[in-house]
Amino acid sequence: RNGSGTVLLRLGRPLTAPSGWPASSMFHQPDLEALLEERAGDCGVDLRRGEEVVGLEQDRSGVRVVTPSGALRADLAVGADGAGSAVRRFIGARTHDLGFSHAWLVVDVALREARAFDPLNVQVCDPTRPTTAVSGGPGRRRWEFLCLPGEDPAELASPARAWALLTPWDVHPGNATLERHAVYTYRARWAEPWRQGRVLLAGDAAHEMPPFAGEGLCTGIRDAANLAWKLDLALDGPATAGLLDTYEQERLPDVRAATEFSLALGEVICVADPAAAAGRDAAMAAAVGPDATPAPAPPRIEHGVLAAGSPHAGEVFVQGRVGGRRFDDVHGAGWRLVTVDPAVAAATDAPLAAAVAGGRAVAVTGDDPVYGEWFAARGVSAALQRPDFRLFGTAAGPAEAVALVGELRRRLAGA
Repeated sequence: RNGSGTVLLRLGRPLTAPSGWPASSMFHQPDLEALLEERAGDCGVDLRRGEEVVGLEQDRSGVRVVTPSGALRADLAVGADGAGSAVRRFIGARTHDLGFSHAWLVVDVALREARAFDPLNVQVCDPTRPTTAVSGGPGRRRWEFLCLPGEDPAELASPARAWALLTPWDVHPGNATLERHAVYTYRARWAEPWRQGRVLLAGDAAHEMPPFAGEGLCTGIRDAANLAWKLDLALDGPATAGLLDTYEQERLPDVRAATEFSLALGEVICVADPAAAAGRDAAMAAAVGPDATPAPAPPRIEHGVLAAGSPHAGEVFVQGRVGGRRFDDVHGAGWRLVTVDPAVAAATDAPLAAAVAGGRAVAVTGDDPVYGEWFAARGVSAALQRPDFRLFGTAAGPAEAVALVGELRRRLAGA
């Protein structure tokens, strides 16, 4: 909306995505991080807080990570150490910068009483102070305020200033708690390359984008989902180390698309000139129709660990329900050949288990119609899903499915 409340753009998503989960979820990131830390502890992960990486060396057999308290030795290292990544610097990665740089005050508050906000998420494109107001998960709210030209970021970051900026929204110490407030500089850039030998980058160390599309953490999660199974196969499975070269190849197009979309929104929002804002408002308001504009989905993977020539390779596969539960909760994550034909499952289960540890073929006949509809619309009967839920490829019958598994084995061995 603009400063007077006129709608300039309405973005929408379906309630449920093909993944079987909500297309969008608003949550409190520290809660997620606490759950991840708890899970890491359950898995026996050695967590070392407050360590600064001051050196990184690698040779043909591994990586040596140096900290003030000593050194760690590993087969591989992943630098997920944020926008100021030391690991990125150590491997000499270049930065591809799109030239977007704006300082914003980010304010997180916990509301003391339940309160409805309509719309739930809004960008206020007001040249006097561009503002973002979005859900921070149940009971929480986030506001972001642009640091205006000539404004002192340190003064803007004070608690008193944060409360003053929240006053027009009827948010004050009497009905809310200020949980966090800090000034961040939003940028649009990514590193090249993401891998040097046995060292890789992920998350903000590999890419930064403005938060206007809510894609920053999402892209980092997709990095991890793509990289985890490749690390597993490169270390302990049938794949060669060259498999890790497909990580950046598969992930960078998604990162570029998310960054460019976020940047496009930012260039609309961060207009501080009243005349330019008026022209923007007139053009955008005239284009608003009765229906929301669909938000772009992550692009399919075009190149990487995919079956050559398979028309649906690289797409995110659907998830339906099995006996009332989500497929993943019943059959687990990993390499899964999903089919509506029991003969296909019988023919491919053993070959898939031999090709990749934990691989399984699953027949879903009689379960959620989402599968039958998906296969019928594409004229196939089986889909080979990777551990990151992207499709390796599809097949029309038992012989094609067995050949598809054989291609996976060859693809991993020759990666």
